[in-house]
Amino acid sequence: MRSSLYFFFGIVFLFVSCTNPSEENVKTPTSEISEKLPSDLMFLQRAYPRGKIKPEAYREAIAWKKRQLSQQRNQLNVWEFAGPLNIGGRITDIEIPVDNATTYYVGAASGGIFKTTDGGTTWQPIFDEMDMLSIGDMEISKNNTNTIWVGTGEPNSGGGSLVYDGDGIYKSEDGGSTWESKGLADIGSVGKVMIDPNDDETVFVAAMGPLFRNDDNRGVFRSQDGGDTWEQVLFIGDKTGAIDMAIHPSNSEILYAAMWERERRPENTVFGGATSGLYRSIDGGTTWTELTNGLPTAANDKGRISIAISQSNPDVLYARYANASGSIEGVYRSQDGGDSWQERNSNQLTNVGFHWWFRGIYVDPLDENTIYNVDFIVEKSTDGGNTWNTAFPNVHVDQHALAFNAQTGGEVLLGNDGGLYYSNDDGASSTKDVSLPITQLYRMYVDPQNEDKVYAGAQDNSTVRTITGGLTDWSIINGGDGFQPLVDENDTNVIYALSQRGNFVKSTNDAASFSSATSGIAGGDRKNWDTPVTFDPNNSQILYYGANRLYRTTNAAGSWEAISPDLTNGSGGGNNVYGTITTIDVSPLDSDLIYVGTDDGNVWVTEDGGATWQDISIGIPNRWVTKVLADRDNINRVFVTLSGYRYGEDNGNVYRSSNRGQAWSAIGEELPDIPINDIVKDASGKVFLATDVGIFGAGTQAYLWEVIDGNLPSVVVNDMHIHEPSQTLYAATYGRSIYKLDLSTVVLGTSEVVESATIAIAPNPAEDFTEITFTENVTNASIEMFDALGRNVKNLNITNTRTCTIPIADMRAGTYFLKIQVGTQTQTKKLIVK
Repeated sequence: MRSSLYFFFGIVFLFVSCTNPSEENVKTPTSEISEKLPSDLMFLQRAYPRGKIKPEAYREAIAWKKRQLSQQRNQLNVWEFAGPLNIGGRITDIEIPVDNATTYYVGAASGGIFKTTDGGTTWQPIFDEMDMLSIGDMEISKNNTNTIWVGTGEPNSGGGSLVYDGDGIYKSEDGGSTWESKGLADIGSVGKVMIDPNDDETVFVAAMGPLFRNDDNRGVFRSQDGGDTWEQVLFIGDKTGAIDMAIHPSNSEILYAAMWERERRPENTVFGGATSGLYRSIDGGTTWTELTNGLPTAANDKGRISIAISQSNPDVLYARYANASGSIEGVYRSQDGGDSWQERNSNQLTNVGFHWWFRGIYVDPLDENTIYNVDFIVEKSTDGGNTWNTAFPNVHVDQHALAFNAQTGGEVLLGNDGGLYYSNDDGASSTKDVSLPITQLYRMYVDPQNEDKVYAGAQDNSTVRTITGGLTDWSIINGGDGFQPLVDENDTNVIYALSQRGNFVKSTNDAASFSSATSGIAGGDRKNWDTPVTFDPNNSQILYYGANRLYRTTNAAGSWEAISPDLTNGSGGGNNVYGTITTIDVSPLDSDLIYVGTDDGNVWVTEDGGATWQDISIGIPNRWVTKVLADRDNINRVFVTLSGYRYGEDNGNVYRSSNRGQAWSAIGEELPDIPINDIVKDASGKVFLATDVGIFGAGTQAYLWEVIDGNLPSVVVNDMHIHEPSQTLYAATYGRSIYKLDLSTVVLGTSEVVESATIAIAPNPAEDFTEITFTENVTNASIEMFDALGRNVKNLNITNTRTCTIPIADMRAGTYFLKIQVGTQTQTKKLIVK
């Protein structure tokens, strides 16, 4: 159900951004914005030390995961969704069918696609079965609104929401129930997908190409046979892609393409150049001509460009140019189909200096003079760009998508870094959606005394929490990009919160107010964007804080002192500086035994509380250290996980030492070549890994890794947390909020599994009913049915039967999980409802 207005504020740069929810959401002075520096945190992790992302790694990791699932036991885990729903996350596209006023599709930067058929009251994920959840653009046929095309890979400049590019184009002919890959797997990210209004078999794709390398797989691609084959019809160069397109609503021979020269490297960023430009085709995309009459032509004037065509008068077009430095160059209008252009009044627009991040111009389909600049904020003109006023007031900043409801006058939907907003008065006011589970999280924590109090640090959405364990009642408690929260195990009112670059604060009144908690930490020390902080597990008054030196407080952050020298290799230089501590762990068996890892490949140990330090990096590859974990059972055992890729090495990204780091053994050789973001160990000895494609687990010290699958999609998991009193494993994802799993239900190792009688489900997919058939008569069994978010939606008890019919005509289309218990044995089966 649509909520009352719930608003956020922020400035986004790439993966991460600088936000302050106490600031007014008004035109922010450029001088103030320029002080807030960007960070490519997730790119830096994965690119170190080679400066690049391995392009085939994600695809190969998904393939490994599928093979592993086919070989391991027939037991799925049902994760329970733990929220938040009302905080939101980055949206890249919104589409509304022309014939249905209450059906919307929302594409998320790193969370897949969600569909509603009741105007936003409820949502279902419809893309989770696919390998890539980073969405670039969607398009719905106007002739058959069950036909949907999707281009994967977020095109907004930066690392992209998953660091990885997309894996091509997909098509659905049944409203998103099923999908078929339509190729173009190597085109990186997708700026636009367009269907010929007169021929559904003709489709155009604006491809930005791979982000992290120059490559010819970019430009405009065309298919004239429904995606079976493609041809590249517009190519400028190996670093210039297509970011936007427009097509004449009745004469599909006329098309427009916005080309953008862009490069992304750890040491260099290019957001424009001479090859950026606006092009037109008048023969259905076969040949193209650059449009220059009245448009910027100098190289430094041409950065990201958006193009929009009026549906009510197709001779009228608008283009918004950013220059190569990211500032607004101008908004331009053509009244003759692009032959000539006139600059509109662009001086009234908010110019924040990183307009390569925002979408640009949309035209009201009923009025050629009403346009929206979907930018840092939303600005609207009703006179063709002569004058501008703020629209969608008080929404989260950083805008990426807008959609008009053709069936409902005045209804406009907006997507930004804070989620989805609805307006029923053409943007004069709006309400925020509180039902989409797409928050991008970095870190999380659960109050040891109260499992209902869950805390999380979110990209561009601050430090947030729920005090009820609810899904829709999360609130912001501290601004900025949110990172590691902590709660004193002895006093639930004592809360610590962290924002970018080590801004650490403390509350003693249950988050009613916070004060700085960095006294004694040198301002000149280097701090990571995601600065690590942790408790001494044996004394909550003692905490540790990692800059380039390790700091300790013994009075609950009243004051700090450095207890180490610089544990890094020094500043990395360039525009992306390495040289910071990234992970700290204190042995639960000995408080003087402390481990530290850094972003430049170092692992250190002190056995005397910081008096002396030993470098124990020998035997571990030179990669960004994501986690050091002192074993909870063996004082001499320690684990290390790494980001990055092998590049010919065979030992993987997780290591174990049995002698405090004097020697290391790889325990991840069989894992795919994928970054590992976290490692935890539960009370029973099971070890879990958080990776870029989900969570893996091992039940014995043989470390035979299994996929902890079920309804957790293949999403980046940045952080895990075990709530010890309840033995619940929490997973903080980058794009799908938080999931949790009862650890007592996790069985690892096929030798430990005693399967119940074989169970068959048919039909599957099903529409009105499905039948469960057992190989033998069962005297008593229970069936729990969960939706894709782990919410229980149906329960059945059956007795003395071999078959059970489950009616599903009342169920919404989507993926469900049937947890079937016969005696003490349980199996979980997946069911697709059409």
